[in-house]
Amino acid sequence: MAIYLFGQDGISRVEEATFAGIGLHERTDLQRLLREHIEVIAPKTLIISEEFAEWEGSRRRIDLLGIDERANLVVIELKRTEDGGHMELQAIRYASMVSTLTFDHAVDVFGRYLSRLGKTGQDARGSILDFLGWDEPDDDQFAQDVRIVLAAAEFSKELTSSVLWLVDHDIDIRCVRLKPYNLDRKVLVDVQQIIPLPEVEEYQIQVREKIQKERQARTSNVDFTRFDVRIGEELHPSMWKRNAISLLCRRLCEKGIDPDRIAAAFDWRSNRVWYVVDGTVDAAEFRKRAAEQASASGVPFDHRRWSCDDDELLLLNGKTYALSSQWGGEGWYRAMNLLRESYPQFKIAFSAAS
Repeated sequence: MAIYLFGQDGISRVEEATFAGIGLHERTDLQRLLREHIEVIAPKTLIISEEFAEWEGSRRRIDLLGIDERANLVVIELKRTEDGGHMELQAIRYASMVSTLTFDHAVDVFGRYLSRLGKTGQDARGSILDFLGWDEPDDDQFAQDVRIVLAAAEFSKELTSSVLWLVDHDIDIRCVRLKPYNLDRKVLVDVQQIIPLPEVEEYQIQVREKIQKERQARTSNVDFTRFDVRIGEELHPSMWKRNAISLLCRRLCEKGIDPDRIAAAFDWRSNRVWYVVDGTVDAAEFRKRAAEQASASGVPFDHRRWSCDDDELLLLNGKTYALSSQWGGEGWYRAMNLLRESYPQFKIAFSAAS
């Protein structure tokens, strides 16, 4: 598809170019520019590594490795050639090789990437958690899929046929064409996602999500255990885990334990334990103030991630506290055991409900 310049005196065709012809190199230029503006080809993606090559017995490198907002890994391959070469085969190999990446490994990879960029003051772990909107790592949800993004000036018929077949077989792969043009010594780049076509992508995503949900329903191993919780003479039977820890933390605070002391005890997530607003308010006002507070800080507030119903809020010292509701995996057991051991005077006990 050509690009035309419309002017007062007529219409002129903008001159097509090649990346090689205009002196843009694959790594030193194209890759460098796109890593800082990855939304051009992969919206809602956080780049965690460049030239990733952490596997034994291979010198192969992923151009850019990212994480999307759903905690999937994103393998991004770039080519400035006019046919894309065999980049789809290369990317599939890479996707397979990184598919076992854990959250902690991703943090380590991202930390070293930030150091290479001179961003030593940025917290890799916190940045990933903030990007995902998580309060704590969840390896059960992290890297459940690997997406592939291929970006090139053009794609051969053989490559597009292969990609279409992969899409039909539930592989999340897309081709983004980067077509350069010359205009008055400036470089314009026409960026078009050609596979899958944007017009049908939403439908394909819905079909894929339906299949994934059905698959997860068949293989789910989510822990639905309820617990009986005792605090001194109080017995609270058959509680969900999030309700149990919320109740326990509130009771401890009501008995004189400072909320900040509880947060500090959870040293693996100390800044993600309480959400606090000034004033003693009800649930509706809490959510309103929390949203305003979050908007000012640039970090979104999702009330579903906090125990902030009226019967869950802690009103203390002129402030209102909501405990995180994100206690999946081993984090809940670790936190409950820590509270029991730290405050033996309150005779805390919990066990699976019969």
